[in-house]
Amino acid sequence: MERAFDVVVAGAGPVGLAFAASLAGAGLRIALVDPQAEAALADPADDGREIALTDRSVAMLAASGAWAKIPAGQVAPLRRMQVLNGPSDYAMQLGHGGTGGGMLGRFVPNHWLRRSLHAVVRDLPGVAVLPGLSVAAVQAQRRGTVATLSDGQALTAALVVAADTRRSRLRRQQGIGAALHDYRQRMLVCPVAHPLPHGETATAWFEYGQTLVTLPLNGGRSSAVLTVGEADAAALLQMDDAGFGRELTRRYRGRLGAMRPVGGRHAVPVVTAYAARFVGRRFALLGDAAVGMHPTTAHGFNFGMLGQHALARELRGALAAGRNVADPAVLARYEAAHRAETRLFFAGAEALMRLYAAGDNMPARLLRNGALRLGNLPLLRQALAARMRDPDKNLIGPAGRPGA
Repeated sequence: MERAFDVVVAGAGPVGLAFAASLAGAGLRIALVDPQAEAALADPADDGREIALTDRSVAMLAASGAWAKIPAGQVAPLRRMQVLNGPSDYAMQLGHGGTGGGMLGRFVPNHWLRRSLHAVVRDLPGVAVLPGLSVAAVQAQRRGTVATLSDGQALTAALVVAADTRRSRLRRQQGIGAALHDYRQRMLVCPVAHPLPHGETATAWFEYGQTLVTLPLNGGRSSAVLTVGEADAAALLQMDDAGFGRELTRRYRGRLGAMRPVGGRHAVPVVTAYAARFVGRRFALLGDAAVGMHPTTAHGFNFGMLGQHALARELRGALAAGRNVADPAVLARYEAAHRAETRLFFAGAEALMRLYAAGDNMPARLLRNGALRLGNLPLLRQALAARMRDPDKNLIGPAGRPGA
């Protein structure tokens, strides 16, 4: 059986869903293909992850209608961030103290982002969500592209977009390489209650051999995020709640008092990726398949939103000019825009993460301490805070749609 679409998207995660929402009203027939069951897409399980959103990501979510579907109680403000290194109490400070002043960003649970975006997309005309399936192969032909699904079904389209994972199989199949780095670590996340106030402050503490992060949540809770070696993560996952709480308190040196787990523990591998190309013949990459950030940088989703916005903008422009959405010049403009948005930030973040993942030898200690002091210089601190709020200052237009 063969079905015809204009755009086939492999991956109905938050970036793939946001991309479909950004194309609403453009008159395109869109297929979203995802291996998860429909129930899991519509009502995702809590995976423990809190996503840091810039102002621009919030604006794009609001324009799509997804932001209004997230309960206010699920949105936690981030007003201040501090970064520490090793045993020193010296910290790089960003933002405002306490609850006054503006926000650096907002935290929203990942499963609520997915749920709200799916609720928007499922009601869009011209969009078909195909759950329980994956795109097995993509073949560009003279007049279009054929995406063969895992059940043997063939979808024809002008353009296929891979919005799957940082180890994207479709990216490899299209002959597109990527700079992949496996840190051989696990990021373990768990919501915790604690007696001392967090002051709506996120703390990133680069200890030797581990990275400890607390993200402020509503109700006086925090998300404890530990990045540790694989064996260490496995041992932490085996502990009971009482033992795990004591271990968290010890590792965080009681900075927030005695920590008590109030939710499940989840662990994900720490792998970064940057694709050598973002486009191919009638083919494009989005999200982690294009740029997979280190989770400690807190900008992975925001860059995914920038990418889908840039690609949707170019496709809308092509339609307005009477051109094919898979025109090489159209895709080249998307690639240039997204590379300009992400390349320097990704390179700088990777350099810092590898430095802070290094051991406690004297050169590494000196460089790590120097980086914090450099970050506290007023001009650089202001630039870093602005970057946290919004990694791209070219805000969407009044109509709230890409290309407006």
